[in-house]
Amino acid sequence: MKPTGADVAEPDDRFEGPNRVRTQDAACLILVDRSGAQPKILMGRRASKHVFMPDVYVFPGGRRDRGDHALPFNNDLHPLVMERLLAHTSSRMGPARARALALAALRELQEETGIRPVNADGPDLDMLRYVARAITPPGAVRRYDTRFFLGFCEETVFDMSHFGDTDELEDLQWLDIAAVSSLKLARITQTVLEDVKDLLKLDPSVPFGNPVPFYSMRRGRFVQTRL
Repeated sequence: MKPTGADVAEPDDRFEGPNRVRTQDAACLILVDRSGAQPKILMGRRASKHVFMPDVYVFPGGRRDRGDHALPFNNDLHPLVMERLLAHTSSRMGPARARALALAALRELQEETGIRPVNADGPDLDMLRYVARAITPPGAVRRYDTRFFLGFCEETVFDMSHFGDTDELEDLQWLDIAAVSSLKLARITQTVLEDVKDLLKLDPSVPFGNPVPFYSMRRGRFVQTRL
C-alpha cells in the first residue's frame, strides 16, 4: 500500500527566532526490547562530525524527507495516534504528512542502525505509539519539530541481521532504561526518557491514547503542554 497526498511535498516555511532558522519536521523512534527482566532501549552516539548535537546519545531518527510520503507501508497508524499527530498543527499537516513522519522514523532507523522491518510490503505502522513532540529552541544552528514514536520489538517485527554502527550513529547499544541517564544526553532526550519511564511504570503496554507532552520555548522559558 502506498499513501497519497500532495501536501507532504510542500516545503516547510516556518521560521522562528532572530536568526530565522527554518524549523523542519523530524521524527525519532524509541525502540524498546522487553525480552529481559528490565526493558532496554536502543541508543547511539551522534558522530563528532555532526554540526547538530555532536557526540551526544540519541534515539535513531532524523529529518522528514520529501519522499517519505511515498514509502510503502502495510497497516496504517492507530486512529488515536493519528488524532494526536494532527492536534495543534497547521492545516498542511494532513493524514499523509503525519503518516510520513512515522515512515521517516522507520527509514532513519534502518539508515542509522541497519535494523529494518521484516514485512516486504512495508512496515506495520499500527503498533507505533506517539509519546512526545518537541521543537528545538531558537538560536540553535538547526531547528526541528520532532515527533517521538515508541515501538516494542516483539510487536513491530524487525530484521536485526544488519544491526551495527553507521556513519550517523556510533556505539549503538541496548541500554537498561534505568541506566541511560549516565550517558551524555541532550536535555530534551533526558526529558522524553523520563516520560517513557513513567509510561512504562503506569502501564507496560503503553496505551495508544495517552496524552502526548509537547515541549517548546516561549519567551525564553521551557514549556510543556499536552496534545
